[in-house]
Amino acid sequence: MSMADILGNGRVVLVTGAAHGIGLGISAWLVAEGWQVVLADIDRERGPKVAAALGERASFIALDVANEGQVAAAVAELIGQFGRLDALVSNAAIARPHNTALESLGLNEWNRTLAVNLTGPMLLAKHCAPYLRAHSGAIVNIASTRAHQSEPNSEAYAASKGGLLSLTHALAGSLGPDIRVNAISPGWIDARDLREREAEPLTELDHDQHLVGRVGTVEDVAAAVSWLIGDGAGFVTGQELVIDGGMTRKMIYLD
Repeated sequence: MSMADILGNGRVVLVTGAAHGIGLGISAWLVAEGWQVVLADIDRERGPKVAAALGERASFIALDVANEGQVAAAVAELIGQFGRLDALVSNAAIARPHNTALESLGLNEWNRTLAVNLTGPMLLAKHCAPYLRAHSGAIVNIASTRAHQSEPNSEAYAASKGGLLSLTHALAGSLGPDIRVNAISPGWIDARDLREREAEPLTELDHDQHLVGRVGTVEDVAAAVSWLIGDGAGFVTGQELVIDGGMTRKMIYLD
């Protein structure tokens, strides 16, 4: 192991919704690239375990992103421990594309979905901005292709992700030139644990309907996040990067 492997790249990133799925995949990728990764999640049981499994360059903070007091405290704890923040990945979400049918949709369900999926990224940007600005940092918001296309009974989720895209370019305007802000809209990403994937493997049809011939992986998203928060994307801000294997560009007719 080289000294660079031990010391990392000196940069610190906060990843929310990091105890599971895409957030965990992003965290693991960035740890491997040398980032000091602070995993934030509402899951207080699993969060510390996955952070420990990722090694010395990973730590965990319990966080409900919709609670401004918790957001402020989490950012203060991070700065107190590491003294800097270079990137924010707002991934935490209530990720149920199918909500209750509209006529039965309770206001509490609607409000909670928007609170986590839209208000949360705003609060995180608000409280992280002073520290990101000091290091010409970057923000990546994880949106969804469902911001552009919908199935029935997806009002809360679709609205939250559409709003997140608008928030992204608004933040880019407000926080530039010191902080770049972009969004990634994943399509079908198989973010299940290995046991779940083995118990219920995807079908050929699942893969073949994509223009690239396969369903996406968390690594597809993680690689894009790594690029967007890195120096190579220094001229990119206010943008949405769609990672969906071409599905939103595919013309579909029923036979």
